[in-house]
Amino acid sequence: MNRPVLLTLCACVLVAQSVVAAINLLIPQLAASTIHPSSTEILWTVDAYVIVFASLLIPAGALGDRYGRKGALLGGLALFAIGAAISALAGDAGVLIAGRAVSGAGAALLTPATLSIIMQLATPERRTGALAAWTLALGLGGAVGNLGGGLIGEYLDWRWLFGVLIVLAVLLVVTVALVVPRTERSQGVRPDLLGTLLVTGGLFAILYGIIEGQPYGWTSARIIGAFTLGALLFVLFAFHALRSKAPLLDVRIFRSARLDAACLGTAAGFFGLFALFFVNSQFLQGVLGFGPALAGIAILPLPAGMAISQRLATRWAAYPRAVIGGGLTLIGLGLLGASTIGADTPYWVYACWILVISMDTGLSMPALTIGVVTSLPPHQSGLGSGLSTTARELGAALGVAITATVLAGHTQLVDGLGPALRTIAVVVLASMVLVVAGYGRTRGEQPDSVADRAPASRT
Repeated sequence: MNRPVLLTLCACVLVAQSVVAAINLLIPQLAASTIHPSSTEILWTVDAYVIVFASLLIPAGALGDRYGRKGALLGGLALFAIGAAISALAGDAGVLIAGRAVSGAGAALLTPATLSIIMQLATPERRTGALAAWTLALGLGGAVGNLGGGLIGEYLDWRWLFGVLIVLAVLLVVTVALVVPRTERSQGVRPDLLGTLLVTGGLFAILYGIIEGQPYGWTSARIIGAFTLGALLFVLFAFHALRSKAPLLDVRIFRSARLDAACLGTAAGFFGLFALFFVNSQFLQGVLGFGPALAGIAILPLPAGMAISQRLATRWAAYPRAVIGGGLTLIGLGLLGASTIGADTPYWVYACWILVISMDTGLSMPALTIGVVTSLPPHQSGLGSGLSTTARELGAALGVAITATVLAGHTQLVDGLGPALRTIAVVVLASMVLVVAGYGRTRGEQPDSVADRAPASRT
């Protein structure tokens, strides 16, 4: 895989990731805008993208496997641009939320497509380096989103964000069409409509419960009902998958201890990283007194740390258990260090903890991604990519939700930062123990129905 292809794929995922961070910094401007959104509508303006995105990742990855990954990438970029146009022209909050949901669906198509194309095109010896670059693009997306959102929030109208996204998406459509080659696709695999509906509905319900748990209360009937519905839909999907000749996802792959560990490790890493994202702008602006633009610049140690660790991830690719265990351990210790910050903490001290956490995220994530994606056969790399990204999004949503819940128990932000980040750190460290144990043993092999290659053709 040549450098222009890798850079193009990384740019696609960078844009999709940046909008998550950018919109958070525009909330004050949105609240005071002419569309007059309620507090609930503001919440859904942020969450609609994330919920739709994460709910559709697995079926979207399978769609790319069957009908073509390049086609899925181009379609996702087009849908992303259409959603941004709807949001830019929105005259009320409902239309804005709808546009965000459409963009989320586009991101769900393009994100697993980028990852699966990398898995298809990169040779085994270059795969870890390519995935390290892809992981770096995620971190850069968060940093670029923070910086862009901060600049727009301070100097421009919020609609400019969506205008910029339209231009970027159109440019990427042209670049992908010219640069990215077509890859082999699955043949003879029937679409699993029922399985798609069950998985999408289950993920939507679980994500809704996680994201809305703190505002409504974790023991409220609404949230308990959401989790119950999600669990029921997943049980129904498991029964369906075990009886179907061509399920969306063969649940027997979860007999693999290594796959389970890789999914847990991916979720745990982003659980910690997005907890830090959640408190970052609040700490920088609410405690240190930074403006939106300066707060955006202040997150730059994050991609810097990921860039530093990129070479190490490639060099140590032959030792995934040690790399993953060490990376998750240092993420947890970095969060414990960050939990000591307060009103009198200099920015450079906080920046050092960001650097530690980001370096170890960049170190462990390529190995974890390989652990998930390679658990499925090559012709299902899109489905594997969707599974990996779903684990990431579930971990990120849960990290934000738990951090918000702990912070809500304190009247002052600075008083809640320490307990919140210590709670997140303990969960990451506990998960690390389970992940390392999973990588150290085998529990079941891939079933023949999963491991067999399907015929492939170019698309």
